[in-house]
Amino acid sequence: MNVAFRIIFGFFALLHISQVAAVELPSFADLVEEQGVKVVNISTKTTIDQPNNIPVPEDDPFYDFFRRFAPPEGAQRESRSLGSGFIISEDGYILTNSHVVAAADDITVKLNDKREYTAKLIGIDKRTDVAVIKIDASDLPFVSIGDPDKLRVGDWVLAIGSPFGFESTVTAGIVSAKGRSLPQENYVPFIQTDVAINPGNSGGPLFNLNGEVVGINAQIYSRTGGFMGLSFAIPIDVAVDVANQLKTDGRVRRGRIGVVIQEVTAELADSFGLDKPRGALVSRVEKGQAASKAGIQTSDIILTFDGSNVETSNDLPRIVGQTRPGKKVDVEVWRDKRSRTLSLTVGEIPADITSESKKEESKNVSMNVIDELGLMVSDMDMQELKQLELDSGVKIDRVAGVGEQAGLRPGDIVLALNNDDVESVSQFKLLMERYKDARSVALLIQRGGGSLYVPIRLKSK
Repeated sequence: MNVAFRIIFGFFALLHISQVAAVELPSFADLVEEQGVKVVNISTKTTIDQPNNIPVPEDDPFYDFFRRFAPPEGAQRESRSLGSGFIISEDGYILTNSHVVAAADDITVKLNDKREYTAKLIGIDKRTDVAVIKIDASDLPFVSIGDPDKLRVGDWVLAIGSPFGFESTVTAGIVSAKGRSLPQENYVPFIQTDVAINPGNSGGPLFNLNGEVVGINAQIYSRTGGFMGLSFAIPIDVAVDVANQLKTDGRVRRGRIGVVIQEVTAELADSFGLDKPRGALVSRVEKGQAASKAGIQTSDIILTFDGSNVETSNDLPRIVGQTRPGKKVDVEVWRDKRSRTLSLTVGEIPADITSESKKEESKNVSMNVIDELGLMVSDMDMQELKQLELDSGVKIDRVAGVGEQAGLRPGDIVLALNNDDVESVSQFKLLMERYKDARSVALLIQRGGGSLYVPIRLKSK
């Protein structure tokens, strides 16, 4: 009996194994062969002024030693970076990330067949991290655009790019989540995947199994700087809308209504008599802006905007931002334990340096440089400040010289200079004028979840 049982068990085990073996994973070979020629390698070169800051005062015994090895006045150095992109039209328009090409003096595009072209920057939009560049070529193979809304969590997706400069590298995975909101990224409902994305993949395409582009690989979440299974792509419909505006107008127009909002928790929903946590709670209304004119009040909960449901507070900036300025829309709000509909004319977010011409961009960038500290900084909008729970501050975009030596990093938020709050780039510059003869200053910065003072010794006058 025992022998018979073993024979029967073995038979069914073999049958199960044969059935499992018959289930094959998809092959991406045909997709890669057809679509790989439409993906490009992007290399950039940026010339950076190299300050000759000497880290000790003139009366220091080591001053002459450091002066001997400091770079001469007017010295410059070259910074090079790599990224990816993909061709969207036969006449040479290419999509990539703005952070790949934003500060570049020269952009070189290498095609799959090794041909190289110097690219022209058409426009960039830092709010979505999308850029359009163009090469002087014709009859180029270009990608097909897919529909990210049809993606389902668990679907296979594939990336082609140049991680660490290894051209035409293919990685695959699945869609991990959709509609992800990331800190300080209010205008993009990211596609999260577990596709291996590393430095150099930025700007490359994310394909579905039909060979259609559904996203632009833009970011990773990592504690080490390398791939950790959390990758984020910009949905292609968002990117194409931005690209079309950049090609037509050279800038992107976005809606704005002038409110500060917060998440609706279960406790807040209960206190306001709402059936469940949903919507965006208005904590402040800006005077004279669209929301104020429409009658939106503090403590209103915005439930729908122009027919789109606002499930969480993160949804509202994206929905409003994608609405064309000047459009009249209906806004459903929850007030006094009942809903009511208000009519609102959408305002416009002022244009920033990311959507201007290259010449204007360079001009504006130079205005945002704090030379004495070796910093390039930028103003933060109200939504960014709200997310970081700050009243004011400016963001460090680049750091060199004495700032770098003191330990400042890109991404740090400058809150104060000595005992004075830093409210804007222009005010930061005025404060620095006050301390132009000082030997050192202290910056209060926010980094991660904490804040700290960083002392900086200024260049001797």
